[in-house]
Amino acid sequence: MTHAKTADHRSPTTANGQARASGRPSADLSTETLHGWLRDMYLIREFEVRCAQAYQQAKIGGFCHLYIGQEACAVGTIGCVQRDDPVITAYRDHGHALARGMDPGACMAEMFGKTTGCAKGKGGSMHMFDRPNWLFGGHGIVGAQTPLGAGLAFASRYEWEVIGKAVTRPDGSPASPDENIPAKKKVCLCYLGDGALNQGALHEAMNLAGLWSIPVIYIVENNRYSMGTAIERGTTMAHNLLTKSAAYGIEGLKINEDDGLDILRLYDRLKPYVDECRDKQRPGFVDLATYRYQGHSMSDPQKYRTKDEVEAVKKKDSIDRLALHLMNERKTLTEDAWIAMQKDVKAQVAAAVQFAEDSPIPDPEAELYSDVYLNIQKNLSPMRDYVHGEKNPLL
Repeated sequence: MTHAKTADHRSPTTANGQARASGRPSADLSTETLHGWLRDMYLIREFEVRCAQAYQQAKIGGFCHLYIGQEACAVGTIGCVQRDDPVITAYRDHGHALARGMDPGACMAEMFGKTTGCAKGKGGSMHMFDRPNWLFGGHGIVGAQTPLGAGLAFASRYEWEVIGKAVTRPDGSPASPDENIPAKKKVCLCYLGDGALNQGALHEAMNLAGLWSIPVIYIVENNRYSMGTAIERGTTMAHNLLTKSAAYGIEGLKINEDDGLDILRLYDRLKPYVDECRDKQRPGFVDLATYRYQGHSMSDPQKYRTKDEVEAVKKKDSIDRLALHLMNERKTLTEDAWIAMQKDVKAQVAAAVQFAEDSPIPDPEAELYSDVYLNIQKNLSPMRDYVHGEKNPLL
Protein backbone atom coordinates (compact mmCIF):
# COMPACT_ATOMS: atom_id res chain seq x y z
CA MET A 1 0.00 0.00 0.00
CA THR A 2 2.94 2.37 0.38
CA HIS A 3 3.00 5.23 -2.11
CA ALA A 4 6.56 5.83 -3.29
CA LYS A 5 7.90 9.07 -1.86
CA THR A 6 10.67 9.98 -4.26
CA ALA A 7 11.71 13.46 -3.24
CA ASP A 8 13.38 14.20 -6.58
CA HIS A 9 10.21 14.50 -8.60
CA ARG A 10 8.47 16.66 -5.98
CA SER A 11 11.20 19.22 -5.31
CA PRO A 12 13.42 19.47 -8.39
CA THR A 13 16.02 21.97 -7.21
CA THR A 14 19.77 22.09 -6.88
CA ALA A 15 21.52 21.23 -3.63
CA ASN A 16 21.21 24.79 -2.30
CA GLY A 17 17.49 24.95 -3.12
CA GLN A 18 17.83 27.33 -6.07
CA ALA A 19 16.33 26.75 -9.51
CA ARG A 20 18.78 25.41 -12.07
CA ALA A 21 20.19 27.93 -14.49
CA SER A 22 18.26 27.73 -17.76
CA GLY A 23 16.16 29.88 -20.04
CA ARG A 24 13.20 27.67 -19.13
CA PRO A 25 13.43 26.07 -15.69
CA SER A 26 11.41 23.10 -16.93
CA ALA A 27 14.05 22.33 -19.56
CA ASP A 28 16.40 21.22 -16.79
CA LEU A 29 13.93 18.85 -15.14
CA SER A 30 15.00 15.23 -15.22
CA THR A 31 13.10 12.47 -16.98
CA GLU A 32 12.46 10.92 -13.56
CA THR A 33 10.87 14.15 -12.34
CA LEU A 34 8.56 14.52 -15.34
CA HIS A 35 7.52 10.87 -15.32
CA GLY A 36 6.85 11.24 -11.60
CA TRP A 37 4.66 14.27 -12.24
CA LEU A 38 2.73 12.44 -14.95
CA ARG A 39 2.16 9.53 -12.62
CA ASP A 40 1.08 11.81 -9.78
CA MET A 41 -1.42 13.63 -11.97
CA TYR A 42 -2.88 10.38 -13.24
CA LEU A 43 -2.98 9.04 -9.67
CA ILE A 44 -5.05 12.04 -8.61
CA ARG A 45 -7.38 11.62 -11.60
CA GLU A 46 -7.96 7.91 -11.00
CA PHE A 47 -8.28 8.38 -7.24
CA GLU A 48 -11.01 10.97 -7.74
CA VAL A 49 -12.87 8.82 -10.25
CA ARG A 50 -12.98 6.00 -7.70
CA CYS A 51 -14.05 8.46 -4.98
CA ALA A 52 -16.98 9.51 -7.15
CA GLN A 53 -18.01 5.88 -7.58
CA ALA A 54 -17.73 5.18 -3.85
CA TYR A 55 -19.73 8.31 -3.03
CA GLN A 56 -22.53 7.22 -5.36
CA GLN A 57 -22.50 3.86 -3.58
CA ALA A 58 -22.90 5.67 -0.22
CA LYS A 59 -19.53 4.42 1.00
CA ILE A 60 -18.34 8.01 1.42
CA GLY A 61 -20.51 10.40 3.41
CA GLY A 62 -20.67 14.15 3.87
CA PHE A 63 -19.40 16.56 1.25
CA CYS A 64 -17.01 15.42 -1.46
CA HIS A 65 -15.15 17.91 -3.66
CA LEU A 66 -13.26 16.34 -6.57
CA TYR A 67 -10.05 17.67 -8.12
CA ILE A 68 -10.51 16.26 -11.63
CA GLY A 69 -9.14 18.74 -14.16
CA GLN A 70 -6.97 20.68 -11.70
CA GLU A 71 -4.18 18.10 -11.38
CA ALA A 72 -1.46 20.31 -12.88
CA CYS A 73 -2.22 22.95 -10.28
CA ALA A 74 -1.39 20.80 -7.24
CA VAL A 75 1.45 18.78 -8.77
CA GLY A 76 3.08 21.72 -10.53
CA THR A 77 2.99 24.14 -7.61
CA ILE A 78 4.13 21.57 -5.04
CA GLY A 79 6.90 20.68 -7.46
CA CYS A 80 8.22 24.23 -7.01
CA VAL A 81 8.89 23.88 -3.27
CA GLN A 82 11.00 21.71 -1.02
CA ARG A 83 9.88 18.64 0.87
CA ASP A 84 9.81 20.42 4.25
CA ASP A 85 8.07 23.61 3.14
CA PRO A 86 4.66 23.73 4.87
CA VAL A 87 1.54 23.36 2.72
CA ILE A 88 -2.05 24.12 3.73
CA THR A 89 -5.21 24.13 1.66
CA ALA A 90 -9.00 24.34 1.57
CA TYR A 91 -11.48 21.47 1.35
CA ARG A 92 -10.82 20.35 -2.24
CA ASP A 93 -7.74 18.69 -0.84
CA HIS A 94 -7.33 15.09 -2.05
CA GLY A 95 -5.13 16.22 -4.94
CA HIS A 96 -2.75 18.17 -2.72
CA ALA A 97 -2.49 15.27 -0.27
CA LEU A 98 -1.52 12.82 -3.01
CA ALA A 99 0.81 15.30 -4.72
CA ARG A 100 2.52 15.86 -1.38
CA GLY A 101 3.12 12.12 -1.02
CA MET A 102 0.31 10.81 1.16
CA ASP A 103 -0.27 7.07 0.94
CA PRO A 104 -3.40 6.58 -1.22
CA GLY A 105 -4.60 3.98 1.27
CA ALA A 106 -4.53 6.48 4.14
CA CYS A 107 -6.28 9.02 1.92
CA MET A 108 -9.02 6.65 0.75
CA ALA A 109 -9.56 5.22 4.23
CA GLU A 110 -10.13 8.77 5.49
CA MET A 111 -12.70 9.26 2.73
CA PHE A 112 -14.45 6.13 4.00
CA GLY A 113 -14.30 7.32 7.62
CA LYS A 114 -12.10 4.41 8.68
CA THR A 115 -9.61 4.31 11.52
CA THR A 116 -6.70 3.72 9.12
CA GLY A 117 -7.33 7.10 7.47
CA CYS A 118 -4.86 9.94 7.80
CA ALA A 119 -7.04 11.51 10.52
CA LYS A 120 -8.33 8.13 11.71
CA GLY A 121 -11.66 8.67 10.00
CA LYS A 122 -12.52 11.78 12.01
CA GLY A 123 -11.94 14.35 9.28
CA GLY A 124 -13.22 12.81 6.07
CA SER A 125 -12.95 14.29 2.62
CA MET A 126 -12.26 17.89 3.64
CA HIS A 127 -9.55 17.31 6.25
CA MET A 128 -6.48 15.57 4.86
CA PHE A 129 -3.52 15.99 7.23
CA ASP A 130 -0.03 14.53 6.78
CA ARG A 131 2.53 16.04 9.13
CA PRO A 132 5.47 13.88 7.92
CA ASN A 133 4.90 15.38 4.46
CA TRP A 134 4.37 18.89 5.90
CA LEU A 135 0.72 19.00 4.82
CA PHE A 136 -1.16 20.91 7.50
CA GLY A 137 -4.59 20.03 6.37
CA GLY A 138 -7.55 20.71 4.25
CA HIS A 139 -9.97 23.08 5.97
CA GLY A 140 -13.73 23.10 5.57
CA ILE A 141 -14.49 26.72 6.49
CA VAL A 142 -14.01 29.01 3.47
CA GLY A 143 -10.84 31.05 3.95
CA ALA A 144 -10.06 29.62 7.40
CA GLN A 145 -6.73 28.23 6.20
CA THR A 146 -5.41 31.63 5.10
CA PRO A 147 -4.47 32.98 8.56
CA LEU A 148 -3.07 29.55 9.43
CA GLY A 149 -0.87 29.73 6.33
CA ALA A 150 0.47 33.06 7.50
CA GLY A 151 1.12 31.51 10.91
CA LEU A 152 3.03 28.57 9.46
CA ALA A 153 5.16 30.94 7.40
CA PHE A 154 5.72 33.24 10.38
CA ALA A 155 6.90 30.26 12.44
CA SER A 156 9.28 29.22 9.66
CA ARG A 157 10.80 32.70 9.41
CA TYR A 158 11.03 33.03 13.20
CA GLU A 159 12.84 29.69 13.34
CA TRP A 160 15.36 30.84 10.73
CA GLU A 161 15.77 34.48 11.80
CA VAL A 162 15.41 34.39 15.59
CA ILE A 163 15.93 30.86 16.95
CA GLY A 164 18.67 30.06 14.47
CA LYS A 165 18.11 26.32 14.45
CA ALA A 166 15.32 24.02 13.33
CA VAL A 167 12.82 22.93 15.97
CA THR A 168 11.58 20.10 13.76
CA ARG A 169 13.40 17.47 11.75
CA PRO A 170 12.90 17.24 7.96
CA ASP A 171 10.42 14.40 8.54
CA GLY A 172 8.23 16.71 10.61
CA SER A 173 8.99 15.17 13.99
CA PRO A 174 10.06 17.49 16.86
CA ALA A 175 13.80 17.96 17.29
CA SER A 176 15.25 17.42 20.74
CA PRO A 177 16.80 20.44 22.53
CA ASP A 178 20.33 19.09 22.09
CA GLU A 179 19.99 18.67 18.32
CA ASN A 180 21.55 21.45 16.33
CA ILE A 181 19.78 21.23 12.97
CA PRO A 182 20.46 24.40 10.95
CA ALA A 183 17.36 26.43 10.23
CA LYS A 184 16.76 27.42 6.64
CA LYS A 185 14.61 29.78 4.65
CA LYS A 186 11.19 28.34 3.86
CA VAL A 187 7.99 29.36 2.15
CA CYS A 188 4.46 28.21 2.90
CA LEU A 189 2.05 27.43 0.08
CA CYS A 190 -1.48 28.38 1.13
CA TYR A 191 -4.17 27.40 -1.38
CA LEU A 192 -7.62 28.94 -1.67
CA GLY A 193 -10.41 28.94 -4.22
CA ASP A 194 -11.60 32.06 -5.97
CA GLY A 195 -14.70 31.98 -3.78
CA ALA A 196 -12.53 32.71 -0.72
CA LEU A 197 -11.28 36.01 -2.13
CA ASN A 198 -14.05 37.93 -0.36
CA GLN A 199 -13.45 36.45 3.10
CA GLY A 200 -12.23 38.90 5.70
CA ALA A 201 -9.79 36.38 7.16
CA LEU A 202 -7.80 36.40 3.91
CA HIS A 203 -7.47 40.18 3.89
CA GLU A 204 -6.47 40.33 7.55
CA ALA A 205 -3.84 37.66 6.88
CA MET A 206 -2.53 39.39 3.75
CA ASN A 207 -2.30 42.68 5.65
CA LEU A 208 -0.03 41.08 8.27
CA ALA A 209 1.92 39.16 5.63
CA GLY A 210 2.64 42.38 3.76
CA LEU A 211 3.35 44.34 6.95
CA TRP A 212 5.77 41.82 8.46
CA SER A 213 7.10 40.27 5.23
CA ILE A 214 5.88 36.79 6.05
CA PRO A 215 6.91 34.20 3.40
CA VAL A 216 3.45 32.80 2.70
CA ILE A 217 2.42 32.39 -0.94
CA TYR A 218 -1.34 32.54 -1.44
CA ILE A 219 -2.24 30.47 -4.49
CA VAL A 220 -5.73 31.19 -5.78
CA GLU A 221 -6.95 28.09 -7.61
CA ASN A 222 -9.12 30.19 -9.88
CA ASN A 223 -11.58 27.77 -11.50
CA ARG A 224 -13.95 30.66 -12.33
CA TYR A 225 -17.10 29.68 -10.42
CA SER A 226 -16.46 29.27 -6.68
CA MET A 227 -19.51 27.17 -5.70
CA GLY A 228 -21.63 28.09 -8.69
CA THR A 229 -21.36 31.83 -9.33
CA ALA A 230 -19.10 33.22 -12.03
CA ILE A 231 -16.25 35.11 -10.42
CA GLU A 232 -17.08 38.42 -12.12
CA ARG A 233 -20.55 38.34 -10.57
CA GLY A 234 -19.29 38.09 -7.00
CA THR A 235 -15.79 39.55 -6.81
CA THR A 236 -14.58 43.04 -7.61
CA MET A 237 -11.66 43.44 -10.02
CA ALA A 238 -12.15 39.85 -11.20
CA HIS A 239 -10.25 40.73 -14.39
CA ASN A 240 -7.20 41.75 -12.33
CA LEU A 241 -7.07 40.01 -8.98
CA LEU A 242 -3.52 41.20 -8.39
CA THR A 243 -4.96 44.55 -7.30
CA LYS A 244 -6.06 42.79 -4.12
CA SER A 245 -2.55 41.75 -3.17
CA ALA A 246 -1.10 45.07 -4.32
CA ALA A 247 -3.24 46.79 -1.70
CA TYR A 248 -1.16 45.01 0.94
CA GLY A 249 2.20 45.59 -0.72
CA ILE A 250 2.42 42.02 -2.01
CA GLU A 251 3.85 41.47 -5.48
CA GLY A 252 1.51 39.16 -7.36
CA LEU A 253 1.78 36.75 -10.27
CA LYS A 254 -0.96 35.96 -12.79
CA ILE A 255 -0.87 32.59 -14.56
CA ASN A 256 -3.46 32.31 -17.33
CA GLU A 257 -5.38 29.17 -18.26
CA ASP A 258 -3.08 28.13 -21.10
CA ASP A 259 -0.18 28.09 -18.65
CA GLY A 260 -2.19 26.85 -15.67
CA LEU A 261 -3.30 23.72 -17.53
CA ASP A 262 0.22 22.98 -18.81
CA ILE A 263 2.40 21.79 -15.94
CA LEU A 264 5.66 22.71 -17.67
CA ARG A 265 4.60 26.25 -18.46
CA LEU A 266 3.14 26.57 -14.97
CA TYR A 267 6.49 25.51 -13.50
CA ASP A 268 8.37 27.95 -15.75
CA ARG A 269 6.26 30.83 -14.46
CA LEU A 270 6.04 29.86 -10.80
CA LYS A 271 9.43 28.38 -9.90
CA PRO A 272 11.45 31.64 -10.18
CA TYR A 273 8.70 33.46 -8.27
CA VAL A 274 8.76 30.92 -5.41
CA ASP A 275 12.56 31.04 -5.29
CA GLU A 276 12.48 34.84 -5.01
CA CYS A 277 9.89 34.72 -2.21
CA ARG A 278 12.10 32.23 -0.39
CA ASP A 279 15.32 34.20 -0.90
CA LYS A 280 13.83 37.57 0.11
CA GLN A 281 11.51 36.04 2.74
CA ARG A 282 8.53 37.93 1.40
CA PRO A 283 4.89 37.01 0.74
CA GLY A 284 3.35 36.20 -2.62
CA PHE A 285 -0.05 36.03 -4.28
CA VAL A 286 -0.70 33.90 -7.37
CA ASP A 287 -3.84 34.07 -9.51
CA LEU A 288 -3.61 30.62 -11.09
CA ALA A 289 -6.26 29.90 -13.70
CA THR A 290 -7.43 26.28 -13.66
CA TYR A 291 -10.68 24.40 -14.24
CA ARG A 292 -12.62 21.62 -12.57
CA TYR A 293 -14.37 19.17 -14.86
CA GLN A 294 -16.87 18.12 -12.18
CA GLY A 295 -19.21 20.21 -10.06
CA HIS A 296 -18.25 22.12 -6.95
CA SER A 297 -19.21 19.02 -4.98
CA MET A 298 -20.86 15.72 -5.81
CA SER A 299 -24.29 17.30 -5.25
CA ASP A 300 -23.75 20.13 -7.76
CA PRO A 301 -26.17 20.05 -10.76
CA GLN A 302 -23.81 22.39 -12.69
CA LYS A 303 -26.51 24.56 -14.24
CA TYR A 304 -24.26 27.62 -14.28
CA ARG A 305 -22.07 26.51 -17.19
CA THR A 306 -22.55 24.76 -20.50
CA LYS A 307 -21.32 21.33 -21.55
CA ASP A 308 -19.64 22.96 -24.54
CA GLU A 309 -17.54 25.10 -22.20
CA VAL A 310 -16.41 22.09 -20.19
CA GLU A 311 -15.58 20.08 -23.31
CA ALA A 312 -13.56 22.98 -24.72
CA VAL A 313 -11.36 23.02 -21.61
CA LYS A 314 -10.98 19.23 -21.64
CA LYS A 315 -9.26 19.56 -25.02
CA LYS A 316 -6.41 21.26 -23.13
CA ASP A 317 -6.17 18.49 -20.53
CA SER A 318 -2.98 18.75 -18.46
CA ILE A 319 -2.35 15.00 -18.27
CA ASP A 320 -2.65 14.58 -22.04
CA ARG A 321 -0.34 17.54 -22.59
CA LEU A 322 2.47 16.17 -20.46
CA ALA A 323 2.13 12.64 -21.85
CA LEU A 324 2.33 13.96 -25.41
CA HIS A 325 5.31 16.14 -24.52
CA LEU A 326 7.17 13.16 -23.14
CA MET A 327 6.28 11.03 -26.17
CA ASN A 328 6.80 13.50 -29.00
CA GLU A 329 9.32 16.07 -27.75
CA ARG A 330 11.43 14.47 -25.04
CA LYS A 331 10.88 11.02 -26.52
CA THR A 332 11.31 9.43 -23.09
CA LEU A 333 7.88 7.79 -22.92
CA THR A 334 6.49 5.18 -25.27
CA GLU A 335 2.81 4.49 -25.72
CA ASP A 336 3.27 1.04 -24.16
CA ALA A 337 5.03 2.56 -21.14
CA TRP A 338 2.22 5.10 -20.73
CA ILE A 339 -0.39 2.35 -20.86
CA ALA A 340 1.61 0.34 -18.32
CA MET A 341 1.83 3.37 -16.02
CA GLN A 342 -1.94 3.85 -16.18
CA LYS A 343 -2.50 0.17 -15.44
CA ASP A 344 -0.16 0.34 -12.45
CA VAL A 345 -1.89 3.42 -11.05
CA LYS A 346 -5.33 1.84 -11.49
CA ALA A 347 -4.14 -1.20 -9.55
CA GLN A 348 -2.72 1.02 -6.81
CA VAL A 349 -5.97 2.93 -6.42
CA ALA A 350 -8.04 -0.27 -6.52
CA ALA A 351 -5.84 -1.59 -3.70
CA ALA A 352 -6.44 1.65 -1.77
CA VAL A 353 -10.21 1.21 -2.15
CA GLN A 354 -9.99 -2.38 -0.97
CA PHE A 355 -7.83 -1.31 1.96
CA ALA A 356 -10.46 1.26 2.93
CA GLU A 357 -13.25 -1.28 2.56
CA ASP A 358 -11.44 -3.75 4.81
CA SER A 359 -10.42 -1.25 7.48
CA PRO A 360 -12.41 -0.94 10.72
CA ILE A 361 -14.54 2.02 11.71
CA PRO A 362 -13.20 4.03 14.67
CA ASP A 363 -13.97 2.60 18.12
CA PRO A 364 -15.94 5.28 19.99
CA GLU A 365 -14.40 4.33 23.32
CA ALA A 366 -10.86 4.49 21.97
CA GLU A 367 -11.04 7.38 19.51
CA LEU A 368 -14.06 9.62 20.10
CA TYR A 369 -12.23 11.79 22.60
CA SER A 370 -8.63 11.30 21.50
CA ASP A 371 -6.71 14.06 19.73
CA VAL A 372 -9.70 16.40 19.92
CA TYR A 373 -9.92 18.87 22.81
CA LEU A 374 -7.92 19.50 25.93
CA ASN A 375 -10.33 19.97 28.82
CA ILE A 376 -8.63 22.91 30.53
CA GLN A 377 -11.36 23.53 33.08
CA LYS A 378 -13.56 21.19 35.04
CA ASN A 379 -17.19 20.69 34.04
CA LEU A 380 -16.64 21.92 30.49
CA SER A 381 -17.32 19.83 27.41
CA PRO A 382 -15.81 17.40 26.51
CA MET A 383 -16.40 15.53 29.74
CA ARG A 384 -13.40 13.24 29.41
CA ASP A 385 -9.69 13.78 29.77
CA TYR A 386 -7.69 14.49 26.63
CA VAL A 387 -5.65 11.54 25.37
CA HIS A 388 -3.36 10.95 22.41
CA GLY A 389 -4.58 8.32 19.98
CA GLU A 390 -2.44 5.76 18.21
CA LYS A 391 -0.30 7.04 15.32
CA ASN A 392 -1.19 5.96 11.80
CA PRO A 393 1.55 3.62 10.51
CA LEU A 394 0.82 4.62 6.91
CA LEU A 395 2.00 8.20 7.54
